[in-house]
Amino acid sequence: MVVIRLARGGSKKRPFYNIVAADSRNRRDGRFIERVGFYNPLGSGQAEVLRLSLDRVNYWKSVGAQLSPTVVRLVKQATQNVAAAAPADQAAA
Repeated sequence: MVVIRLARGGSKKRPFYNIVAADSRNRRDGRFIERVGFYNPLGSGQAEVLRLSLDRVNYWKSVGAQLSPTVVRLVKQATQNVAAAAPADQAAA
């Protein structure tokens, strides 16, 4: 089964997570099929906290991939960010 989950990177006490589509039998930071985004929980200032390719996440969901609980929360957060940015883009045009 394909799972979309977080793979931890970064150094000690400075976590950085890649959001990946991986076979559920592979270990957390092991081999993955595709990287669909990243999450930087310590990002502040100009640093980007969350980048997610929602079209790729939707593709993987359409072919049966399961999302981890944390990724479900991050997808909701990303869709809210996109929805909030869309009216501002329309007002500027």
